[in-house]
Amino acid sequence: MPNARDELDWMVRTQLEPRDIRDGRVLEAMRTLDRRRFVPAEFSASAYEDRPLGIGEGQTISQPYMVAVMTQALDLEGREKVLEIGAGSGYQTAILARLAAEVYTMEFHAGLLDRARGVLEAFGITNVHYRAGNGRLGWPEAAPFDRILCAAAAESVPQTWIDQLADPGILLLPVGGWEGQVLVKVTKSGGRLTQYQFCPCRFVPLVDGGLTENP
Repeated sequence: MPNARDELDWMVRTQLEPRDIRDGRVLEAMRTLDRRRFVPAEFSASAYEDRPLGIGEGQTISQPYMVAVMTQALDLEGREKVLEIGAGSGYQTAILARLAAEVYTMEFHAGLLDRARGVLEAFGITNVHYRAGNGRLGWPEAAPFDRILCAAAAESVPQTWIDQLADPGILLLPVGGWEGQVLVKVTKSGGRLTQYQFCPCRFVPLVDGGLTENP
């Protein structure tokens, strides 16, 4: 029976590298953070498949490819302070924590946040700050953030997050409704905002009451 390292290597070789995930730091993080640790026991056998899996509260853990696409698009170098909207299982949080200096993660469902925190602490990850609450509000007292990542679809780019984005900085989120969504990358530089769209996707909607992690 393959061990976790073999399964993770298979996941990276078959699902990520052939699909234009080229950032070596992203690939290595996804080889070494065991996705199985973030999923409920009943989904353990499917932990390395390229699909979302339920984690309770009607939420899911993102498919590995989408985690890799979004992380790569943040252009992390290791010194950034990142705001994550929608901690969910904590898997994306853990990847960010391996690649950035600090991560501030928000999740509406306090139970999910507590569970995610336990898994991250078991990995020895100590550079994450946790808050249960409405992610639309961001984390104003910790702003500005070099990077902001949201894992739920908004109808447009929230001004709150633009205001909390550092200059220079990158904001990444899915935009659109059930009829169609696309990842949007917003860059701020010299006071100027630039947006471009890439990678069709399907995430649950961003709502005032709470956020989810995944497509």
